[in-house]
Amino acid sequence: MSEPFVPEDFAVPVSLECEPFRLEPLSIAHNERDHLAWSSSIEHIRNTPGFPMDAWPHPMSADENLKDLQRHSDDFAQRRGFTYTVLDKDEVIGCVYLYPSDIDGYDVDVRSWVTGSRSDLDPVLWHTVTSWLAEAWPFECVQYDSR
Repeated sequence: MSEPFVPEDFAVPVSLECEPFRLEPLSIAHNERDHLAWSSSIEHIRNTPGFPMDAWPHPMSADENLKDLQRHSDDFAQRRGFTYTVLDKDEVIGCVYLYPSDIDGYDVDVRSWVTGSRSDLDPVLWHTVTSWLAEAWPFECVQYDSR
């Protein structure tokens, strides 16, 4: 059996409140807003560090997105990975993904994106999440492409 992604006694953060956005676990309740956010910014996300051109994002229906959000929600509940939606008030403006790294020497692979209309927040999100990971998470070696 492999090592757990995070220790069993680790209290996974359920939010991050900061200006000008907040993070909360991605859930099916975000489906419509999430789908609108990423589907309007596919090229921008593909040009964001950490998102290879041949992988997501790719066009999906709202129903396919709902299944994807359910998978992320299940991963969160089972502590296999942690996906947070990035919100400005109630508008979805991005996501942050924390999953076990496939790269030797790294504990976690972190990826994040913001919508093209909020691209100015990409480095702000990166710096905020980088600090949050160092302060609130048990990871020693983080893979998160810089901005």
